[in-house]
Amino acid sequence: YTEQGELSAGVRGKLRFESESAADFPSVGDWVSVAKRERDGLAQIHAVLPRRSKFSRKAAGTSAEEQVVAANVDTVFLVQGLDHDFNLRRLERYIVAAFESNAAPVVILNKSDLCSDLEKKTAEAATVSSGTPVHAISSITGDGLKQIDQYILPGVTVAFLGSSGAGKSTLINRIVGEEIQKTADVREHDSRGRHTTTHRELIILKTGGLLIDTPGMRELQFWDASGSLSDAFSDIQSIAATCYFSNCSHQNEPGCAVREALEDGSLDRARYDSYSKMEKEMEYLDSRMDTKLHLKRKDREKKIHRAFRTIKPKRS
Repeated sequence: YTEQGELSAGVRGKLRFESESAADFPSVGDWVSVAKRERDGLAQIHAVLPRRSKFSRKAAGTSAEEQVVAANVDTVFLVQGLDHDFNLRRLERYIVAAFESNAAPVVILNKSDLCSDLEKKTAEAATVSSGTPVHAISSITGDGLKQIDQYILPGVTVAFLGSSGAGKSTLINRIVGEEIQKTADVREHDSRGRHTTTHRELIILKTGGLLIDTPGMRELQFWDASGSLSDAFSDIQSIAATCYFSNCSHQNEPGCAVREALEDGSLDRARYDSYSKMEKEMEYLDSRMDTKLHLKRKDREKKIHRAFRTIKPKRS
């Protein structure tokens, strides 16, 4: 989208050649430098401008590649349905990734009209949200929607993230005021949707606000989020800071405050297990990234050596 309206554009060959990975290519929400071709009206993307924020995850599959889900986001709505979609462990993962993105996370508990224990689930979500605002709403009845008006402002970009069937597209239609996103019913036994949103899209509101809709994520694997783990689990970090040993592994060491908290019930076992799982996952990803960096350096050195061998010495 430009000041001249929407343009069809492609990546220029030089940018494609200089990009080291798929994360260097334009993603939804990016600001780019473009030049319009007069002969056919198409545009070429010359450069991706520096991102002030980005929501990334490890690309699906076995390779250690970054996938940028959305860029230059101010606020990220983490949407969960108050039906079978409600999952505190999944919510914790989204919060960690949102903290790493540099966008401000907001937890949206959708489908409040289907929930018989609304106060209980809202309180549970708040306990794992590390101070992140939590709002219970219904995209169908409109209950609670006025609470989220404070985030949808002119010049502010809001991204919607969540699993399929959480009601992201229905909520966007309600905010826009018309049916612009396809929606579908969810399966009754597990509240799973049918991926009615199959691509990421930037929606410009008449008020000047911007929304980014994303497909439902079956899996959210982290990408370089180790720095945000302590922010999302600040309660565990505070307890761990009082352990007798500064490098306590919380296994068999004497004076372990974390183990004591687990035993007396002041620290929830499921939350701690979730934290430990994510910590190990990030350590594994870090080791994969180090290996990839090493291979990339070796490949670059080989190319340099080959280039030197092709240079013929000058005759004296």
